Amino acid sequence: MLVLLPPSETKHPGGSGARLDLDALCAPQLNPVRTELAEALVKLADDVPASRAALGLSPKQDDEVARNAALWTSPTLPAIERYTGVLYDALDVGTLSRARRARADRRLAVGSALFGLVRAADAIPAYRLSAGSSLPGLPTLRALWKPALAPLLARVDDLVVDLRSGSYAALAPVPGAVTVEVLSERPDGARSVVSHFNKAHKGRLARLLATTTAEPDDVVRLRGLLRRAGLHVEHDRSTVLTLVVPTP
Repeated sequence: MLVLLPPSETKHPGGSGARLDLDALCAPQLNPVRTELAEALVKLADDVPASRAALGLSPKQDDEVARNAALWTSPTLPAIERYTGVLYDALDVGTLSRARRARADRRLAVGSALFGLVRAADAIPAYRLSAGSSLPGLPTLRALWKPALAPLLARVDDLVVDLRSGSYAALAPVPGAVTVEVLSERPDGARSVVSHFNKAHKGRLARLLATTTAEPDDVVRLRGLLRRAGLHVEHDRSTVLTLVVPTP
């Protein structure tokens, strides 16, 4: 099973790993696009106002530009520890046992605007680039990534659970992947799409999928796994699972 996570805008700073080595990342066939984007970000960082405009930053976020300037030289962290925010707080890999962390490292991957795809243990620096960013002189990120990344994801033999947000899923859709929508249900039965807590629910779901000893190989077995874990999951025979949660 491969669980695809979205990245986060916020990232832990620093790290204890050596500088970025693209050849050490998963899927080295993505390195030409990775290199082109990294070089573009480093060059763009020489022009702080242009970086703000391209990356959607305010003057208070100029430290993000500095991170991009140091892409090739700054220390690294495992990707699953680099990203922060609500989803990653709920995933909480720091509390996993060694055995569970090993399973998580095998199963989790992150869709990235800069790297395309990184496995949980891939060592990456802090950076700033979002799926909706537009870098001067380059095609859209979707135009850059889809030809390289989509064929790679299409060849994955395992069950793919795609928890990426829409903008990242659009960079390279995965045919046949299981997706999850989260609905909030009030006591009167009325339902609405979860917005604020969506990431937290998906983070807890990712933790379950990353650490279970089960190996579901299709959406029906995945549905059964989630129901046995006590989750209210509905399925209409498509590849979409609906996670129903009580309204907070």
